[in-house]
Amino acid sequence: MPLRPIGSADHPLLREIYADAIESQAPGLYSSDQVRAWAALAWLPGILDRTFLEGQGWISGHDAAFAIREPRDRLSLLYCRGRACRQGHGRALLDQIEADARHEGVERLRTEASQLSRPLLERCGWRVQAPETISIGGVPFKRYRMDKWLLQDRS
Repeated sequence: MPLRPIGSADHPLLREIYADAIESQAPGLYSSDQVRAWAALAWLPGILDRTFLEGQGWISGHDAAFAIREPRDRLSLLYCRGRACRQGHGRALLDQIEADARHEGVERLRTEASQLSRPLLERCGWRVQAPETISIGGVPFKRYRMDKWLLQDRS
């Protein structure tokens, strides 16, 4: 799976992938109000800007999927277009994000996973620490705080 680092010129593409991932995959798991509120975050000024600017991440394929770490011990975004899901993009991105973190000496990665990303993360060795409820645009969402220890010798 070809990966390339995210650059500042990619920010519009990241917003497209983000919105597409939600609009194409979330309707089976989320209400129409939830899909609408969540997808709208892609286009609202200031919502994703800091993560895009300060995070480190990768794009898979030409424009299929992306993942960003921000801060360095947190997987902050992992999104894949509907037409490209279940083709290995998510796993390839997770492998790269984890390798980058290990290389930087990060012992544990954490994230807040949606119902969409939780199964992939669990297959890749991440563990649910606790469910939580958040609000996006006044609409409640359930998500899962998850983590993964990157060191093999942790008991």
